[in-house]
Amino acid sequence: MLGKTAGGLYWMFRFLERAENTARLIEAGFRIALTRSNDAESEWKSVIITSAAQQAFEARHDKYSSANVVNFLLRDPEHPSSVLSVTKSARDNARLVRTALTTEVWAAVNETWMVLTETLKRPIPETELPAVLATIRQQSALVRGALVGTMLRNDIFDFCRLGTFVERIDSTARIIDVKYYALLPAPSFVGSRMDNVQWETILRSVSAHRSFRWAVEDDFTAPAIADFLILDDRMPRSLSHCAAQLVNNLGHLAKDYGEAMPSHALADRMNARLKDRDIGSIFDEGLHEFVGSILRENAAIGMQIEIDYRFNY
Repeated sequence: MLGKTAGGLYWMFRFLERAENTARLIEAGFRIALTRSNDAESEWKSVIITSAAQQAFEARHDKYSSANVVNFLLRDPEHPSSVLSVTKSARDNARLVRTALTTEVWAAVNETWMVLTETLKRPIPETELPAVLATIRQQSALVRGALVGTMLRNDIFDFCRLGTFVERIDSTARIIDVKYYALLPAPSFVGSRMDNVQWETILRSVSAHRSFRWAVEDDFTAPAIADFLILDDRMPRSLSHCAAQLVNNLGHLAKDYGEAMPSHALADRMNARLKDRDIGSIFDEGLHEFVGSILRENAAIGMQIEIDYRFNY
């Protein structure tokens, strides 16, 4: 496959996953801001910091209000990671690789672009925010369903899935980090009722609340929920599950192309860090420090995939 085509597939699904994950991050901030309305501005600031957009946001706005943050992350055409921008980028990449996609996948991506362009053409009132975020998540699910249901399991499929899981690891790690590092008011709150309510909110933001109840016997405590989101490979947005899927898809590419690339070794190393661990050892290491190291390793894997498969050639 041409590197340019591989890159188009990879980035199309990174952008689609980013749109959904941005919606989930906003939902987490929105829910937590509602529980701590006396300091809502700091919650919205933490959402911007987590999305790595503080400098760009402050160049346009002087106040971290819900309206400013939501409209910046959802519909600002000058912000390259806004939902509106990444949806357009996903469609542009889909057009680039149109002949590599089934009709169903192309139609789902094109419909997503049209629906979200219409949905996001006006500022979003706070009363309409939950419905808008649900629409973003639903459109992402439609594209993912078309991919899984209609595409051959070949290198095209693997590059699409690599984009999804690299982006998803980044998102889940950042959502965990914004909860524990940025949103927790003080160390004295760790283990308190407020701490546990915030963790439960994070579960809801990654569509894992009911799954947690099915899979875990413990109550909504920080260690139990952190274990579920980091180490439980049954949970499709956990760091462990996503790392294993990276290894799996890179393994298929190694078999197809007859060569294991440096990105494969990086993915194997990150996956090994998440296997046979217990959450206690991660808390001993420092949750913020552990999550930060995963973010750095994941970014390195993403960059190495681009180099290994010559996306720019």
